[in-house]
Amino acid sequence: MTSTAPSRRRGLALIAVAIVLTALNLRTAVTSVGPVLEEIERGLSISSGLAGVITTMPVLCFALIGFTGPALSARYRDAHVLAGALVAMAGGLALRSAADGFPLFLAGTALAMVGGALGNVLLPSLVKRHFPTRTGPLVGAYSTAMGLGATLGAVGSQPLADATGSWRWALVVWGVPALLAAAVWLAVPAAPGVSRQSHTAVRMRSLLHSPTAMALTVFFGVQALQAYVVIGWSAQYLRDSGLSAATAGLMLGLNSLVGLPLSAVIPSLTVRPRLQRPLLAVFVACYVVGWTGLWATPISAPWLWMTLIAVGMGTFSMVLALIGLRARTPETVAALSTVSQSWGYVIAGSGPLLVGVLRGITGSYTGMFVIVLASVGVLAVVGWIATRQVFVDDEVERSVPGWSPAGHSTDVLETAGVEPPASAHVRTDAASPRD
Repeated sequence: MTSTAPSRRRGLALIAVAIVLTALNLRTAVTSVGPVLEEIERGLSISSGLAGVITTMPVLCFALIGFTGPALSARYRDAHVLAGALVAMAGGLALRSAADGFPLFLAGTALAMVGGALGNVLLPSLVKRHFPTRTGPLVGAYSTAMGLGATLGAVGSQPLADATGSWRWALVVWGVPALLAAAVWLAVPAAPGVSRQSHTAVRMRSLLHSPTAMALTVFFGVQALQAYVVIGWSAQYLRDSGLSAATAGLMLGLNSLVGLPLSAVIPSLTVRPRLQRPLLAVFVACYVVGWTGLWATPISAPWLWMTLIAVGMGTFSMVLALIGLRARTPETVAALSTVSQSWGYVIAGSGPLLVGVLRGITGSYTGMFVIVLASVGVLAVVGWIATRQVFVDDEVERSVPGWSPAGHSTDVLETAGVEPPASAHVRTDAASPRD
């Protein structure tokens, strides 16, 4: 054992902690809005349609800002990129909580989404790069942390607003854990031998030639559409159906809470090819029953419907694992993560916006249920394609002769838990992995 081995283990442990803490912050700025959306509408004197813009804004920011992730990662250390993004998140949360009008609130929201957008696209490639044989457990850990953050934001916002007498405190408080995660990233040491010249820009346009990459993009987008309709509108729907604000917020929190144990185990199940399509079938069935029940009898058993929808939302953990499994190298994972998530969020952004517009026009939530149930059908089709046992690298190489995601790749690792073993190529032309 070399003298650098303990140092490297400590560095990897710190990276793992930083990944999990970052994931904890990826959704707090989003889920903290839904339970106090009515108070925000009154405080900013905005219409239902503009409230729909507020619920859609995070998704659009995830799409637009996410595209900058690979370029920033190629130029700067990932640790510094994520630390800066989390500091920007804290600043955005402070700005929108102080906003006295709709434009400033939107500007604060856009800034607050920087951390979430860059964390979304960079974390999968960091897991592939630093923990190639522990993809399932690490994805499970950080998706669980993401779910925990979402739960805290959903459950804590209304009580914070009640306790402080203002919805503004319910939004700004989530800047504290963002700053904590940023501090941990700044403590991650640079890997020896790494320079800007060893950073590799990924080629994303070539993924248009991969049917699997396109299926994963639509799959990610449709499952995100479902999630953001839940986050943005389910609490308000339950309030309008007769539940108190506190109970409606609790139901949204229950939805997030149920997802926590699922987030921990679904990635480890997803790495087993024979379980992928049965899992998909379970998720689709739960979505259909949950949404139908919420539409037909929202007051009789809201806890049951929100629980079933939470099980359906296990598609998020599933697609995060699939992104890592469908690419051979960390560079391809970064490209696939960026394409699928950024364009996926463009798809997702239409959901909550359309719900707000249709609610404003019709005065009812019928449009919301038509949108989510139709998208479940799309989810089933593209999910079936995304669970084929292929690599996007191979599909692109067949269509683009000579294509290489990031230089020469030779060594092969077996990803733990996969049946049969999946090959993951490891670059040998760089001195060491980046952090």
